Amino acid sequence: MQDDRPVVGVIDYRTGNSQSVVHALNFLGVPNRLLTSPKELIGVDRIVLPGVGSAGTAMAYLSAAGWPEELRGRVVDGDTPFLGICVGLQILFEYSEEQNTDCLGWLPGSVQAFDGLNVRVPQMGWNQVRRTSGHPFLAGLPEAGHFYFYFVNSFYAVPAETGDTAATTEYGVAFTSAVARGNIMATQFHAEKSGPLGLDLLSRFATTPQEELCLP
Repeated sequence: MQDDRPVVGVIDYRTGNSQSVVHALNFLGVPNRLLTSPKELIGVDRIVLPGVGSAGTAMAYLSAAGWPEELRGRVVDGDTPFLGICVGLQILFEYSEEQNTDCLGWLPGSVQAFDGLNVRVPQMGWNQVRRTSGHPFLAGLPEAGHFYFYFVNSFYAVPAETGDTAATTEYGVAFTSAVARGNIMATQFHAEKSGPLGLDLLSRFATTPQEELCLP
């Protein structure tokens, strides 16, 4: 019997937490593949870019392997659903203060450090997330509710277009903890480590029909 469910490709760039995402998808029963090269995208319907580590290191690896060009063609110029996690959110923007890094530039804006905010860095642990967008990716979270997700981050994104912000979190400052624009989605928190709510987000990304998931 043919399995017509979307196949999720998880990019493995060595410094990331790709295996944790694969484990979560396996737990959910979602068909997935671990990708080490753009050549392995054949047959992949949705893409996850996990992230632990630094923006500069992530971009250096992705660039050396030829990922930026291939991903832009499939995601920005195409319609492949994409989910970035942690550093995978930060490098969607144009520039990161971390290691003075030029990033993918899919979304206008930059990434800056939690400097001078009288908070412990990195932020490590559970924090509240408040949905601010009607994008279908976060539709399972009531707009009025505050829910806890797991974070590990020393930097945060500052989108140039407020409409790209899908959720916010307080940590010395109100910052963007999720973004969503059409087929591009990302979370600063680790959905794969955030219990049932995080697994629900991963499942929503992986299983919602594309025409329902990727609305503006």
